[in-house]
Amino acid sequence: MAPFFDSATLLGLFDKLLVVALVYGCTLILKKEAALRFLAVLTTLFAAEFCSHALGLTATASFLHLLISSAPIILVIIFQSDIKRALFSFWKRHKSGEGDSPDVTSTVDELSKGLHDLAERRIGALIVIIRQMSIDHLIQVGTEIDAKVTSELLNSIFLPYSPIHDGAVIIQREKITSAGCILPLSQNPDISKSFGTRHRAALGISEQTDVLVLVVSEETGKISIVHEGKITYDADPAEIRRLSRKAIEGRRAPRVTATPEH
Repeated sequence: MAPFFDSATLLGLFDKLLVVALVYGCTLILKKEAALRFLAVLTTLFAAEFCSHALGLTATASFLHLLISSAPIILVIIFQSDIKRALFSFWKRHKSGEGDSPDVTSTVDELSKGLHDLAERRIGALIVIIRQMSIDHLIQVGTEIDAKVTSELLNSIFLPYSPIHDGAVIIQREKITSAGCILPLSQNPDISKSFGTRHRAALGISEQTDVLVLVVSEETGKISIVHEGKITYDADPAEIRRLSRKAIEGRRAPRVTATPEH
């Protein structure tokens, strides 16, 4: 009788573990939390297939093998937006320069002043700064504006009696391009139930693109920074200015570490 763990069996097991490691590495680059879940499912499937072979359950083993073989396709479907974002960022990093970044000091000053005024008066606001990726296919444009960023304009847009105050303002380079925009809401089941529509919309658009989103809470008057599906609550004004400048210049921001809501 052949030994249970012969050389062929051990080689096959190593081969499968190597696939698990490669898939996990790919998903980890895209999104750590989802990568851990995907790894757990994939490992379970490999273990179940191995046991099915050992017990002689041919049909079950074949079915599990089919699921495992489909893992790359499932990976692409689940992480399609993250893959697109990663490829786009890679392309931008290796693309030759297109000239100097525009002077955005006055834009950042006006944006910071507008956010401070809105927060002080506890007027809710949702501002999306386009960095590199287009978001036209993800939003419903309410009103095209194409105007210079000023604190007065931001305040007038988000005043409660304004017809477009509930939507998002879109900023690209030094201009407000549109307002009253409807953004896709995040479908992440782990999001806190305390989040309102603005925060869910900020998460939704940031999960699919490389934008920087600024949210003013009308309940607390706190300003949050949202990027890559992560939120920093009650953000430091200096950090808001720094990240806003990078975003307006079209540069990639560092990964945001989520902080608990106060």
